Amino acid sequence: MAVRAGAARTRRFDEETALGLTRRARRMNRELAELYPDAHIELDFTTPLELTVATILSAQCTDKRVNEVTPALFAKYRSAADYASADRAELEEMIKPTGFFRNKTTSLIGLGQALVERYDGEVPRRMKDLDSLPGIGRKTANVILGNAFGVPGITVDTHFQRIVRRFGWTDETDPVKIEHAVGRLIEKRDWTMLSHRVIFHGRRVCHARKPACGACTLARICPSYGTGPTEPLVAVKLLKGPRVAELAAAAGIDVS
Repeated sequence: MAVRAGAARTRRFDEETALGLTRRARRMNRELAELYPDAHIELDFTTPLELTVATILSAQCTDKRVNEVTPALFAKYRSAADYASADRAELEEMIKPTGFFRNKTTSLIGLGQALVERYDGEVPRRMKDLDSLPGIGRKTANVILGNAFGVPGITVDTHFQRIVRRFGWTDETDPVKIEHAVGRLIEKRDWTMLSHRVIFHGRRVCHARKPACGACTLARICPSYGTGPTEPLVAVKLLKGPRVAELAAAAGIDVS
């Protein structure tokens, strides 16, 4: 009796060895690198402090909205001491569009005070120091380390969690366990860029509700192929971002 393609695909990945998984994960990383040569953090910043503040503001908020708020914020608050001595009502009003502004204001003022008191006003470069600061958890610390200081780190946000589980790289649900599981598969030097590439893929192709499976270049080596539409002309309409035509072409679809 013939075996359905979907069933064959599922069985093939179910029987994957640890070595096979590592090889497939690294191959997917290489293909993502080719697909997203422009991958980068989408928060605007010029200093480690600005990135730290922007990352705190990005919680439960889009990067686009944060980038609309931060120019005026960064112009007014230029140092950790400025945040430490900020007028709460004034700071709340400036960051209000990012949501949860009262909690974020508390974090920013506390961050400024901690940096002044413990680190001479400078953002520290070690995970354990960053993780101890108000408003900063391990995810935020990895963003800062990787993008402000060039220290490799894996940023496990909602997009990253969803994508690597769909890729079959891990079954873990805890962000720290996901970080460590993926870190064992991918070479350390690639961790920061991998985070950007996976997040780009999640925002542009592999959406939460309806991924564009039929327009994805990773379809043949993804165990979740079929989660979304597989018909190319249907899937291509789900692609998002400024490079839709290029993403479609990479998947062999002509949208001209």
